[in-house]
Amino acid sequence: MKRVASLLIASALVLTVSTGGSGTAAAQETGAAIKHVIILIPDGMANDATALSRWYKGSSLTLDQMASGLVRTHSADAAIADSAPAGTAFATGHKSHTGYVGVLPDKATMPGQAKIQPGDEKKPVASVLEAAKLSGKATGIIATSEIMHATPADFSAHYPDRKNYDALSMQQVYNGMDVVLGGGAEYLSPQGRKDGADLIASIKALGYDYVTTPAALKASKSNKIWGAFAPAGLAYDMDRDPSTEPSLAEMTAKAIEVLSKDEDGFFLMVEGSKVDWAAHANDPIGVISDVLAFDEAVKVALDFAKDDGQTAIVAVTDHGNGGLTIGNASTTGSYDKEPLSTFIGPLQKAKLTGEGLEAKLNAKRTNIKEVMARYFGIADLTAEEIKAIKEAEAGSLNYTVGPMISKRSGIGWTTGGHTGGDVVLYTYAPNGDRPTGVIDNTGVAKYMARVMGLDLDAATDRLFVKAKPAFTAKGATYTLDDKNGKIIVTKGGDKLELPLHQSIAVLNGKKTQLEGVVVYNGVEAFVPQQALDLIP
Repeated sequence: MKRVASLLIASALVLTVSTGGSGTAAAQETGAAIKHVIILIPDGMANDATALSRWYKGSSLTLDQMASGLVRTHSADAAIADSAPAGTAFATGHKSHTGYVGVLPDKATMPGQAKIQPGDEKKPVASVLEAAKLSGKATGIIATSEIMHATPADFSAHYPDRKNYDALSMQQVYNGMDVVLGGGAEYLSPQGRKDGADLIASIKALGYDYVTTPAALKASKSNKIWGAFAPAGLAYDMDRDPSTEPSLAEMTAKAIEVLSKDEDGFFLMVEGSKVDWAAHANDPIGVISDVLAFDEAVKVALDFAKDDGQTAIVAVTDHGNGGLTIGNASTTGSYDKEPLSTFIGPLQKAKLTGEGLEAKLNAKRTNIKEVMARYFGIADLTAEEIKAIKEAEAGSLNYTVGPMISKRSGIGWTTGGHTGGDVVLYTYAPNGDRPTGVIDNTGVAKYMARVMGLDLDAATDRLFVKAKPAFTAKGATYTLDDKNGKIIVTKGGDKLELPLHQSIAVLNGKKTQLEGVVVYNGVEAFVPQQALDLIP
């Protein structure tokens, strides 16, 4: 009877998690509590990218032991998702529209999607990170892109335009995270911003240890660290100078070291951002470089989780990209006769990615043949290829040479854009509570929230109240001063000022720290309930 009962419990667990239900009983059945959650996202990683990287490495990936299911990746109104809505689904449990970060879409037209309620268009919704912070957990984000790029912003900011780095980065600075590591220093300085704000000064004033080198990151003893290691995105791992930029694994290890000091637990998001960038360029070397670097970060997280016994891990890409295949048109008649060396041999000769090659070319690009032979292993360039390299725009050489090495290694690509297929879900949980089967991308957020005991809807209600109707219902006068970037509320002798995209309230000249940021989505503003409570 005990064996039968155990089997029934296990079956119920798999059914609950697989169907994306709340499944609160599942964690209780398995007994072990989940204190920490780490999600690692290799942006744009096609399924064949892991196979190619495994062959290139010559051994299994850490990810291999964690495969547990598949994830559907579509957005609210498109079969193929942009990173912003795809990351929003992971972060908030809500699908969204292309370019929208951490907010609801204005329409939901894909089959099976509920219509957006009138008035909820572009409304901010709480992320798992924000809900974890409200519950007292430490939080952090890591990316090899600029930190205000779509995916890291999805977990830490809200705006219906992923290009609005001023608003997104301002919110990130004031959103109270404990660890922020990646690129994007340019967009924190006055010179890189339309609003002229000095966010580096703000970061330091908020108590962060602001570091810019691997040595400084390693030496930091602070419980609040902001690391900005490049003006925009970091280098591909194969091109990286370890004295100036940390690896994704090193950043992950440091974040875990800091965040795990919190007795309430932590939530950490880690993105291997440039797998996606390499796939857009059809550059297999860049893909391999950063898939393997990502896998090393997964190993750091998994080793911690297995030792800790209270940590759940999710590793999943937001969408495919490039349509990468091992085999292309040239192998149509010989695919089953080609040795592994056909595909891997040319790739293993490369010492840099297409992006890294650019710095090896002289000013007039007269050394193309020498550079391509030495660093890319290609000694048979055609006249057309030499011309293409010579004329390639600065910053885009990987788009030119990626297809060249792909052609020579039997690697196929169907597009320079994203793809809409299901992606592999990799998970680990010490209590066996893992999603299985085919789940929706929104189910990733719901799973993480459930195992940590978080209520995303309650967090949204607490953090994002429509400001104008809420304040006017109190008999207050409400003014949105978009030009000067603040809300002004008056009632009787009280005057409340709320800077947009910050977590500060100034009541009658006295500053108060809010538990969330004031969000303006270009149409209306949303404030934490705490801000409303300041006006009687």
